[in-house]
Amino acid sequence: MSGSTGHLPHKGGPEPHEGRPPGLPRQRRGTTPQGYGRYPDFDVLEQADHWDEATRRVVLGRVENLPPIRFFDEAEAATLGAFCDTVLAQDREPRIPVLAMVDAKLHAHQLDGYRHVDMPDDGQAWRQVARRLDAEAARRGAARTTTGADGLAAATFAAAGQDTRDAIVGAFAAGELEWEGLPVTKAWSVVMRMVLAAFYSHPWAWSEIGFGGPAYPRGLARLGAGEREHWERPPEFEVDPVEDVRARRVEGE
Repeated sequence: MSGSTGHLPHKGGPEPHEGRPPGLPRQRRGTTPQGYGRYPDFDVLEQADHWDEATRRVVLGRVENLPPIRFFDEAEAATLGAFCDTVLAQDREPRIPVLAMVDAKLHAHQLDGYRHVDMPDDGQAWRQVARRLDAEAARRGAARTTTGADGLAAATFAAAGQDTRDAIVGAFAAGELEWEGLPVTKAWSVVMRMVLAAFYSHPWAWSEIGFGGPAYPRGLARLGAGEREHWERPPEFEVDPVEDVRARRVEGE
């Protein structure tokens, strides 16, 4: 099976994301981010009947119960929502609501229990990142737009063009931005830790990467020769659709 993971979000910065992800077929069953995935006929939510009730409630809640934004204000949410979409290359629907999931954790103060000695707590770090992304967008000539309750026009990261947002996020990932009082590399680590944790906790991401979902109570392990697998490998996993599409030179629409 191909080991290519270039279409997936990672901590090293954004990938080019104009148009469809290269080589990926359109999802035919279930939902994946932007409607593409490596396993177009796999939907992890079809496994839900095998989960215990508590697990099923938690996982389905991530799809059905989108939490409201309560930690960030309107302007911060606009900027940070654009940041999450940019860094994850989510430029079309369906999108995993990463910022809403991050906001819910910060609102509930569900943090990791540690922080860098020269960094503010995670919530304040996110707010500082929002302000500094806007300032960087303004420095690079982003258009001014009306945001927030004050009705004042300001240049924001969310209002910047895609090329500008990509360039800012790339510089952020590389530690090339000079943010006085906020260590850029550590700030990147703080926000991306939460971004990736949120993204990969969502069942749409599981369907995209072929993850079989929670192992409890059924389990996912192969027991050995002649013994029944707890989780039977779906037939669509036998062929890597990315390699198949390329080999046959067809589009997986």
